[in-house]
Amino acid sequence: MKKRAGLERKLLYWGLLAGLPGTGLALILLWTGEYSSKLQWTLTLFLLGFWLGFVWAARERLVFTLRTLANLLSALREGDFSLRARGASLDDAMGEVLIEVNALGDMLRGQRLAAMEATSLLRKVMEEIEVAVFAFDGQKRLRLANPAGERLLAQPLERILGNTAGELGLEECLSGEAYRTIEASFPGGSGRWGLRRSTFREGGLPHELLVLADLSRPLREEERLAWQRLVRVLSHELNNSLAPIKSIAGSLDNLITREPRPEDWQGDVRGGLRVIASRAEALGRFTEAYARLARLPAPRLAPVRVSDWIHRVARLETRVNVAIHDGPEVTLQADGDQLDQLLINLLQNAVDAALETGGGVELGWARNSSYLLLWIRDEGPGISNLTNLFVPFFTTKPGGSGIGLVLCRQIAEAHGGNLTVENCTAARGCRAQLRLPLHGGVN
Repeated sequence: MKKRAGLERKLLYWGLLAGLPGTGLALILLWTGEYSSKLQWTLTLFLLGFWLGFVWAARERLVFTLRTLANLLSALREGDFSLRARGASLDDAMGEVLIEVNALGDMLRGQRLAAMEATSLLRKVMEEIEVAVFAFDGQKRLRLANPAGERLLAQPLERILGNTAGELGLEECLSGEAYRTIEASFPGGSGRWGLRRSTFREGGLPHELLVLADLSRPLREEERLAWQRLVRVLSHELNNSLAPIKSIAGSLDNLITREPRPEDWQGDVRGGLRVIASRAEALGRFTEAYARLARLPAPRLAPVRVSDWIHRVARLETRVNVAIHDGPEVTLQADGDQLDQLLINLLQNAVDAALETGGGVELGWARNSSYLLLWIRDEGPGISNLTNLFVPFFTTKPGGSGIGLVLCRQIAEAHGGNLTVENCTAARGCRAQLRLPLHGGVN
């Protein structure tokens, strides 16, 4: 109020000073001229009244505009974006100010509407997701929890807000690694949980965001699907071997019990037994391959020079000449034996495909900031069914086991990388690409 009164007083003084020279000069001319006393007093009162009235009116007009501007800014500060200044135009400086204030109100109104919509969407998402979300302040007191968090703690939000993490049984979740899997029991459930923790600021103060996802249900579902796939594969392979064994065994039984036996019955029995032995050996190879796939050991990391590794394995393939495109000198932290096995399988597949068409095989590598990219391209007929390529025991080669590519992918993923196989688009054949981390990213 004092500042505003001071400004209003200054406006009044400035207006009086601005009109003082002209008014003073007019009064001097009036009182030094030969005019009647009545006229002099009348004109003096008129000039003084006009001067003071004009100054007061100008002051009130400017003060009214400033008060209007102050009311608009106050409304914007309090979140009322419906008020607008009238009479704003580009003809004067004050009009430009009012136009900018109106534009600011429109912008803030749009931002508040967008924030309200985003908040509503976030609140809806938080209500619908099955992941428990908690927010703790610097004193580890709960400040926010979604409905899934309420169900996990088996208490309504009103009863748990303000409680410490220790009182809620979440103290251990706020310490240790920020990303991990834990075994824990809560009032609303127990099992394996995926824990994610991060920090954020609210009101300038640090807070912690804790996210707990129940992994038990998806793990059980994946386990059920894995058992179904396992039983389907095993039953398929067992039936393929047992059906002919049963049929031949029945035929041999009829042959032996027949009276009189045919003259060549011993040869038929030997042939049938050979078939039974062959199918039994195939069944044994199948189970051995399955066991080999299931017991892949964890990688033992050691320095591996990529150029030495690739050239050494490529020399083992003598059926075709493998064209090597040398890349940069790179050293990996990896299990050399497993990488040898991986590259041998990929090269064998590429060479087998190239021999069908008389084409060649190319091998090369490159690197980016954090990964080694190794590629193998063959000029074979390509792969007709890429969907089942990494399904165990699926093979397109006669006599193939169907575990080579599956084993290669397991080795790549155990080293923190991945393996992709796709048909070439610009030429015939297919291309396998292996990506491995340069700094030992073992899963």
